[in-house]
Amino acid sequence: MMVDFTVAIPTYNGANRLPELLERLGAQIHTENFSWEIIIVDNNSTDRTAQVVRDYQGNWHCKSPLLYCFEAEQGAAFARARGVREASGELVGFLDDDTIPEYNWVASAYKFGQEHPAVGAYGSQIHGEFEVEPPENFDKIKLFLAIIERGATAYQYEPRKRVLPPSAGLVVRRQAWLESVPSRLYLQGRTPHSMLGGEDIEAMAYIQLAGWEIWYNPEMEVNHKIPKERLQRDYLLALARGIGLSRHPIRMVRTMVWLRGWIIPIYLVNDLRKVIVHFIKYRSVMARDIGAACEMEYYWGTLLSPFYLWIEPGSDIALAYSLNPKSITDDQS
Repeated sequence: MMVDFTVAIPTYNGANRLPELLERLGAQIHTENFSWEIIIVDNNSTDRTAQVVRDYQGNWHCKSPLLYCFEAEQGAAFARARGVREASGELVGFLDDDTIPEYNWVASAYKFGQEHPAVGAYGSQIHGEFEVEPPENFDKIKLFLAIIERGATAYQYEPRKRVLPPSAGLVVRRQAWLESVPSRLYLQGRTPHSMLGGEDIEAMAYIQLAGWEIWYNPEMEVNHKIPKERLQRDYLLALARGIGLSRHPIRMVRTMVWLRGWIIPIYLVNDLRKVIVHFIKYRSVMARDIGAACEMEYYWGTLLSPFYLWIEPGSDIALAYSLNPKSITDDQS
């Protein structure tokens, strides 16, 4: 059977999160005129993820097949790449196990891809669904938690603005991914041992660099479930730091090799300027203003990114910095 659209769900220890997502996918509407499938990519889980999927497969009444595959190499980059390889659809929509799509998400995603043949990837409108009230000034940093609310009009991400959509609710054209994205990205995704992210943005940078269009489609809406643990100060600081530390390899993807020797010092000077300006402006409030503190961590991480990534990713030094809950900002405050 030909498949037009694939939903790929990378998951790590998602046994408790997958049921709500699978129930929602089983209730999708307006999908009668095309064929689609669901693939669970188990990223080396140690809980009952595989059993949960088997239980659903045994009682699955949706016309779209529910498939399972196992990816042993840890990291979202490997899980997404495996999802693309396993997919039968021309379009591959990624949903995290904590992102719940609206009932028309699959239909809206398929329609947009058909109407925009030059698009290589397009992102959803992502709303936050919080277990507890977010901290004050959260709007300044909600992007760090992949909350994207950029209005009701679709638009193309312009390469010169260097802004790209995150992976939650992202759809990629399988051809664009296979032709443009290296088989092994430099950034691998967050793991239980590291908060270093950015692997999704690295992949999008390669697709955009290859000439494919990348868009925002607000008709595709998902709700990102945020547990209280992800709104705690230490987690948010580590998250912001990890996003900053991933900046250098993404910048280098977008920079021609002959320019890198010139552009790196310019980036360093500008990043140092941002650290100094932000510290002067917010030093008196960073201890209590989580938004300002996270921005500081992001700027510090960005400044340190070229040097941090000289360290072997699996080394004790790299892991110690990535896991340390005591932030640079705390020390300065």
